[in-house]
Amino acid sequence: MTVEFSSLHKSRFADAGAVHVPASLDASALHGLVAALSGHAPRQAGTRLHGVAALTPFLANDGPIGRAAAAVLGDATRPVRAVYFDKTAQANWAVPWHQDRTIVVRDRIEVVGFGPWTIKGGLQHVAPPYEVLARMVTLRVHLDAVPHGNAPLLIAPGSHRLGRIAEADVPNVVARCGTAVCRAEPGDIWLYATPILHASEPSVHPGHRRVLQVDFAADELPGGLMWLGV
Repeated sequence: MTVEFSSLHKSRFADAGAVHVPASLDASALHGLVAALSGHAPRQAGTRLHGVAALTPFLANDGPIGRAAAAVLGDATRPVRAVYFDKTAQANWAVPWHQDRTIVVRDRIEVVGFGPWTIKGGLQHVAPPYEVLARMVTLRVHLDAVPHGNAPLLIAPGSHRLGRIAEADVPNVVARCGTAVCRAEPGDIWLYATPILHASEPSVHPGHRRVLQVDFAADELPGGLMWLGV
């Protein structure tokens, strides 16, 4: 039985900038997602995904993943970036506290406020104005159990309301907001505001920690820029 995104979830998300939606994928849907990702095993820190048609029904607004994003952003919601992670004994890393600051677009078009530009995983990335990120959400879909020792995501609740945070100010902001540990079971989703401060530690006993991370947006981009999509 899947759990719908409720008014309580929305309230928690608005307050903290992140919410746990347990059992979003039942056993059948989880099996289907694992199959859809089977040919895209993460390399090192992760694999950026594009053109994986088997993901479409999962990420659609009425799908088991996309409906949580649509509950926050509305009917125009669509997936705009996806990364597949897996921490193992061969690839076990730490991520320091940071805000996600880039989006993926189809082509490089110079628009005021967008930049710098980078290529990651062969895809065109650009840092947009903060307001673009503030209207996005990110979903982490868990394929494996993530207890305390298996590198759960760490977030600083409320930090999504503070705008773009200078790197030098990050430690003080984390100390002021506190740290929440995003434990999960297979099939769970953690949904968070894309600009929230977050981090993760290496797995203590690395086996697998497969996570499909998807950014969603509802707005169009200006000046002829277009989301690449998933």
